[in-house]
Amino acid sequence: MRLNFSQRETAYGAIRILFGLVCATNVFLQANPAYIEHFLGSFAADWVSGQPHWLAAYGHLMAAGVAALGPAAVAWGGVVIDGLLAASLLSGIGLRYLAWFGIVYNLWLWSTVGGLGGPYTAGATDPGTAIAYTLVFIFVIATRSWEGLSLYKGSPVRGRGDSARRLRTARILFGLLWAFDTFWKWQPYFIVHAPTYLQQAQAGQPAWVVSYIGLFLAVIGVIGPFAFGVFAAVCETAIALSLLTGRFLRWMLPFGIIYSLGLWTTAEGWGGPYGAGFTGNKGDVLGTINIYLFAFFFLLASCMLPSRLAARDAPSPHGRQAGFFGGNR
Repeated sequence: MRLNFSQRETAYGAIRILFGLVCATNVFLQANPAYIEHFLGSFAADWVSGQPHWLAAYGHLMAAGVAALGPAAVAWGGVVIDGLLAASLLSGIGLRYLAWFGIVYNLWLWSTVGGLGGPYTAGATDPGTAIAYTLVFIFVIATRSWEGLSLYKGSPVRGRGDSARRLRTARILFGLLWAFDTFWKWQPYFIVHAPTYLQQAQAGQPAWVVSYIGLFLAVIGVIGPFAFGVFAAVCETAIALSLLTGRFLRWMLPFGIIYSLGLWTTAEGWGGPYGAGFTGNKGDVLGTINIYLFAFFFLLASCMLPSRLAARDAPSPHGRQAGFFGGNR
């Protein structure tokens, strides 16, 4: 199946709206008195141990600034910011500007609440949640997703080579994120202890989630923990290489979606457990790997462009026309 320009804009708009719904859900979770009350504690939690000295010093400085301004005021300010970003994603209004703010804001969250994804010790598996939101906002900009299914009234821009270059850049950044994840999956600790991540995700969950994860643990018990750890590392290596090189995307993008859904519903326990003012993920969000899905969706919609239109959008430096992704697609 291939999409024309109008269908592509509609697809981008639909993905943007789904992302906006996730952000709106995060706002609902954060606008809880229990979350506001414990905001400073969660903000400073990553600076207790395990971080480099310079990063710990930065974290303490930011936490001191939050304490001086008033944790409740800062927490409610974050709720308002997230609410504005969610409203912009859902409506498309102002998104061509607010998406840039979303990048800066989530980078700040990543460096403070998220502790740059650290501390990176035995058992680390990914760089954190806010960096994934940052990446999706980059895709929002690269695809000009506010032009489809939107209240945005500006004139759509079609056939621009810079759109293809931005999308290619976003795809490579996404590949680097997966490459970072892959590095940790090949560490001996993960290879040996891979099933424990699923076992930990069962804690505090409803019975149906515990049973669901238990099915996967039963399969892992049959094939062996070591084989499962290697399998996960190989899968993530293949995804990272495909995203970085632009090769085999028509097969790897659907696989990446299925694999990410598997990780989110097992190792991340559907983002839970959920309670008053908290979830199982830092920053009171629905999860990390589920945010990767939106980057995959944007790339999949772009990959479904007609070849002749994709080629016209991306001029080659050698005088010939290249597709959105380059290489063997």
